[in-house]
Amino acid sequence: MLKLDALDRKIIGHLRVNGRMPNNELAGKVGLSASACLRRVKQLEENGAILGYAAIIAEAAADQGVVAIVRITLDKQTEDYLNRFEQAVRMHPEIAECFLMTGDADYILRATAASTAAYEQIHKEILSRLPGVARINSSFAIRSVLSGHQT
Repeated sequence: MLKLDALDRKIIGHLRVNGRMPNNELAGKVGLSASACLRRVKQLEENGAILGYAAIIAEAAADQGVVAIVRITLDKQTEDYLNRFEQAVRMHPEIAECFLMTGDADYILRATAASTAAYEQIHKEILSRLPGVARINSSFAIRSVLSGHQT
């Protein structure tokens, strides 16, 4: 388990909002010198607290078509079943996100497709063939209200 102190959490909080924030600006916001802040950020990257940086693209610019939220239930929840499922999911770029869940579904996925017909192909050729899948329940998003970007 990662041990993060208050400064680490402040740094992560600011980078969550703006991952391209210049180091000297970040340092000022968290009360560190630029060199100390840069060391902290590098350490957070090296220990896996910061996994990477991404651009959040507006839906209109992405022209992603439809977004499906997919609830997956597996036959079993053994470590082997979970590992095989997770490995297989990583092989498909159509699956944008995957979360291991508590509750009645084992996983929730976010999949994107050009159209509902294209999603049908994803459902038939990818989702239904993932290892250990017992049940698939898909819902289509009407529009995004809030995403990972916060202002």
